[in-house]
Amino acid sequence: MLRDDLVKFLDNELDLAAFSGDVSNNGLQIEGKQEVNKILFAVDACQQTFDIAVKENADFIFVHHGLSWGGGLKRWTGIDAKRFATLFKHDISLYAAHLPLDAHPVFGNNAVLSDIVDLRQRKPFFNYDGVDIGFSGILPQDITLKELAEKLSSAIGGTYLLRGEPDRICRKAAVVSGGGGVDSVIEAARIDCDLLITGEMEHIMHHAAMENNVAVIALGHYASETTGPKALMKLIARTFNIPTIFADCPTGL
Repeated sequence: MLRDDLVKFLDNELDLAAFSGDVSNNGLQIEGKQEVNKILFAVDACQQTFDIAVKENADFIFVHHGLSWGGGLKRWTGIDAKRFATLFKHDISLYAAHLPLDAHPVFGNNAVLSDIVDLRQRKPFFNYDGVDIGFSGILPQDITLKELAEKLSSAIGGTYLLRGEPDRICRKAAVVSGGGGVDSVIEAARIDCDLLITGEMEHIMHHAAMENNVAVIALGHYASETTGPKALMKLIARTFNIPTIFADCPTGL
């Protein structure tokens, strides 16, 4: 397919226009060849991802964390020079979607995590840069904190951290992938959630969670944000007759 047609599809599906305040400069960040024969999906725009794309003969890369943030790069030196050189040498396009992929109600990171735990009566949760990117809702049945964490970890891979008694039963959960930080704990408590499902568990979150009686399942920033790229990859694969591949580059964090 044509690069510009793919970019237009992604722009529309992810509703990039609704995220003008996102500092991650969503959309096409590097323009490669016009004809796309293979698409690689990944979490991070990094050298490991780019090397896999070259090895797999991918023409187009979709990532959650791109190369361009805010005012952009000041100097193209060091690792940035090597990254750009790899993409330009092999004529590979790079497309990034940060908050649009967190917030998407079907293919987003948080939507997929919510689907795994069968979250009911969903409502928007956790406003970040002017948009709600997560969900809150009711868990459908009694399940212990440890059982729920193992269900999530089994579905997305990686390991998890718990804050709260492993045999605790939670009823109302909030979901925000990646790093919601202490603000996500406080917001979960404010809306009477007794569980926060997230990516990172930072030191500062511990006491806030314990004092607000909010249990936390931390799945790892990376693992929690493989969900959106993989879901979008499946959409592209079934919508267009084009090969797709996911580049797994775990950080363990």
